[in-house]
Amino acid sequence: MFAFLLIILIIDAVVLGTVVLLQSGKGGGLAAMGGGASTDTFLGGRQAATILTKMSWWCGGIFLALSLVLAGLSAGGGTPGSVLEGQLAPPAPVLAPPLPLDLNIQPSAEEQPPTQQAEPTTPGND
Repeated sequence: MFAFLLIILIIDAVVLGTVVLLQSGKGGGLAAMGGGASTDTFLGGRQAATILTKMSWWCGGIFLALSLVLAGLSAGGGTPGSVLEGQLAPPAPVLAPPLPLDLNIQPSAEEQPPTQQAEPTTPGND
């Protein structure tokens, strides 16, 4: 919905720009206000509304309405939060090595430390 309204807004902006640029100038503009041209009213006489004038009003109104709707749609759905939230994956938990089921297991003969043999005693050396 948002993308569709945005496309309509862009098309309306192009049409509005084209219609405004196709219109002819009305009166002398700022030169008429300085006393260079005499007019009956303060801002110049009223001229007939042409199709380009009506189109510029309609396109301007549509542009304003679509802009307000898009601003409401873009601000309505989000909750304020940090920009960094959701970008980083949580770290994986570190797993401890599994414990043996039987804690009374004796190491095999290859894993046993060497034992020292006692020196033979001779009788009478006490």
